[in-house]
Amino acid sequence: MSVFAKASASRSVRAVVTGVALVGVSALLLTGCSSNTAEPAASEAPAASGDAQAITAGDRDLTLKIGTILPQSGALAFLGPPEEAGVALAVKDINDANLGLTVEAIFRDSGDTTTDTATGSVTDLLSQKVSAIIGAASSGVSKTVIDQITGAGVVQFSPANTSADFTKYADKDLYWRTAPSDLLQGEVLGTQIADDGNSTLGLIVLNDSYGTGLAESTTTAFEAAGGEVVATSLFNEGDSNFAAQISEVTAANPDAIALITFDQAKVITPALVGSGYPGGNLYFVDGNLSDYSKDFDAGIITGAKGTLPGLDVGTLGDFTDRLKEIDPTLTDFSYAAESYDAVMLVALAAYAANDVSGEAISKHLRQVSGGTGDGTTVSDFTAAAKALAAGDQVNYDGFSGPVTFDENGDPTEATIGVYEYLEDNTYKRIN
Repeated sequence: MSVFAKASASRSVRAVVTGVALVGVSALLLTGCSSNTAEPAASEAPAASGDAQAITAGDRDLTLKIGTILPQSGALAFLGPPEEAGVALAVKDINDANLGLTVEAIFRDSGDTTTDTATGSVTDLLSQKVSAIIGAASSGVSKTVIDQITGAGVVQFSPANTSADFTKYADKDLYWRTAPSDLLQGEVLGTQIADDGNSTLGLIVLNDSYGTGLAESTTTAFEAAGGEVVATSLFNEGDSNFAAQISEVTAANPDAIALITFDQAKVITPALVGSGYPGGNLYFVDGNLSDYSKDFDAGIITGAKGTLPGLDVGTLGDFTDRLKEIDPTLTDFSYAAESYDAVMLVALAAYAANDVSGEAISKHLRQVSGGTGDGTTVSDFTAAAKALAAGDQVNYDGFSGPVTFDENGDPTEATIGVYEYLEDNTYKRIN
């Protein structure tokens, strides 16, 4: 199923997910209630248009310096190329528009939580006076640097953090993301596993905020659908031997096994199949849904499925072609659209404010996303900048879909796709 989710701008993501209602082939999450529930009280409604700050008309002459902490190394390194390509393409589109805003981007590595690479990268970027930092991809990595970034008055904008812990984090309104909470992905994954006819489920889980949070929401959804989670085995970032976890989970003889990991799946998957477990009964998540055509023997995971936030890249016109012009080696496009939109939203907030400071950008991010309830819908920088220069409000909808921020800097709308692996260990979207 493809899931379109919409949450109240004032409710926690946890309240939203517990109110899921399945309608046909999609799950619609609306104002934290099931589809036949009354509308929320006025105090819970999205911000009114009167909350939008006035836009000063006129030309701009701004230079915006941004940094990135995206994975060039570590357990999520496969996500780095599409995310960096998304950033680079957005920077190119903004600068090519030549409408009074020039963006300079400085690319740095985030590494993973086994190193302090991200801390060093952030220290370097802050010394260069960036206004915003795009990243990290890993929720665990972001937790190590969020206080350093927001404490410096700089916007942190992640295209891929999905931990629910960030929703209520004390971030001075400087942390934002275009990726939905794992509470939603877990709802989709657990429901999909049950819908496929599985009665029992085992999980092999990375022991960090991403892994345990996604495992919890997947478990909740699967059990709500009538299934039973018979084994959950944790491992730590940096582990390289997973024999104990595989033995623990397979001993319970589950119908399906979900791998909630990063690139550890490259080791776990062939070991599981080698132990006799059917590869087609495995389920993957955004942290490991990858092209394994060069990693595994053909056919070992044919029919396995996985979930990934974001629109189907096949529906995005020439977007992927333009990404390949930035990086011809791309084969995965996970979170490229979210990275592109993160840069666009930061740039439009600076343009709306006519100010490139982190504080000014933060104060305008919600309204350029349409979170204050008004504005002309725009989908590219040129149209948006021209409207802002005329003193008009805008509502940016991007390649990752409609992006509307709630009071916590979380997107209120999200699409979670379901994918299936083919004989050659590549994957295609099925719903």
